[in-house]
Amino acid sequence: MEHYPTKRVKEATYLTAEKAWSYRAILRYFYIQHERMREFLFSEEIHAYLQRDYAFKKYEMEELHQDLDSLVRWGNLIARQELGKSKTIEEFKKKRFRYQCTPYTVEFERMIIQLEGIGESFGGSLEKKQFERLYQTFLRIERIIIGSHHESDEECAQVWNDALTYFRQITQNTSDYIAYINSEEVEERMQTEAFLIYKDQFTMYLRDFIIALQSTALQTQELLVSITNKELEAFFVQVTRHQQQTFRFNENKEGEGKEENPLQELYEKWSSITSWFLGNEHGESEFVMLELRTNEAIRRMTRIVQRLGERHQHFHSRKKDYMHLAKWFDGIDDIDLAHQLSSVVFGVFHSRHFQGNHVPSEDIYLDVWDEEPMIHETKPRIRNYREKTKAGAIINNQTKKQELKQRYLEEQKREKALIETYINNNEIDMEQLGKVEKSVRKVLLIWIGKAMGKKDRIIKTDFGREVEVVMSRNDNIEVVSEDGVLKMPKVIFRFLN
Repeated sequence: MEHYPTKRVKEATYLTAEKAWSYRAILRYFYIQHERMREFLFSEEIHAYLQRDYAFKKYEMEELHQDLDSLVRWGNLIARQELGKSKTIEEFKKKRFRYQCTPYTVEFERMIIQLEGIGESFGGSLEKKQFERLYQTFLRIERIIIGSHHESDEECAQVWNDALTYFRQITQNTSDYIAYINSEEVEERMQTEAFLIYKDQFTMYLRDFIIALQSTALQTQELLVSITNKELEAFFVQVTRHQQQTFRFNENKEGEGKEENPLQELYEKWSSITSWFLGNEHGESEFVMLELRTNEAIRRMTRIVQRLGERHQHFHSRKKDYMHLAKWFDGIDDIDLAHQLSSVVFGVFHSRHFQGNHVPSEDIYLDVWDEEPMIHETKPRIRNYREKTKAGAIINNQTKKQELKQRYLEEQKREKALIETYINNNEIDMEQLGKVEKSVRKVLLIWIGKAMGKKDRIIKTDFGREVEVVMSRNDNIEVVSEDGVLKMPKVIFRFLN
């Protein structure tokens, strides 16, 4: 059963307490020293550091001890008494302590520094190389699980950590950048004339990302589909074995549940990765949504640039253009040349449009003269005009329908009889078929196409029989027919009834 976090995080109290100004300054100094690999600090050192700031000029040592006691009580600091270094009885009575910050404090301060660097706008980026790196990592995992590369536990754990790192960077960076380009701040900047300077750079950035996204999309999706949970079991066992080698003093505290199954946790993370690329029963994949949102951003930017261009053109004076045309017409002595120039500049003044029901050809190289002539019937425009009609008879096509039906059933019967000649021990092994008729090959390929859309690879044929399609991933065969040779993976059809 999954355990939900319900307890109060008292370690975060210092961020909103009344004296947060002093608590945060103290713990920020502890974090800086922790990053410099200095774990233990004395109160005298902390007080000397705080005294450098004008806001702490009246900050007494007694007040610092009170703040340190509060931080120890909330779990932000760990206090340890120093007995061996007491030089006087007074120091021994005061119980001189050294302090160490806790992991919660380190993570809080690290997160706050990152948030301070971000500011009020979203960050993120669209890294086009991350998808290729992630795909190469998936390939390494596939080579390990199929046994072509024997790796140590440490190497398997490193490959798995690389996959998680690349995937986490992709999801975080892309989601943050999409939120950034959809934010109100970017929307306002796009409406200004200054945006036209950056439009080409912005378009190229999004276009390059789309190209990189599509270049590895199908490869990554096919690879994730081909890897099953059963094949991953040995790989995840090696990863878990390496993770458990890290020495920890693990003691379950009272009221806390036991540690979750590490293998199950790895399967859950793999399921999240496959759902992001392939989707699940709840909807489309985030991979597809990312592509749609990026394309939508390009379309939105194109519309904005078009509106800005129209607005700019609306206020643009065309006086110089008209003066140039006027001088051009004034310099022409021949009226026919003037008419030709007018037709180019202003177009045809009196044009006629013909409307018809002609359907153009799909051949883009076809000339107008090669098209079939269109017949147009002109009807008189008078009020009392009525088209001539004559009574029609209902034609009985029952005989033709029966003939077509009988012909179809006979064809199906012939195909069934032909297919049954290839069945041996309730199986059709395409490697053993020899020369195959085109109609049989077509039926078998249709069965393969239907089976690829199902997880269990079991389909029901038009003849009413259930067939399991077993496709080899490594072996390839050649299917010979009278119209050529087809190279394809080795496939065996097993009839279940």
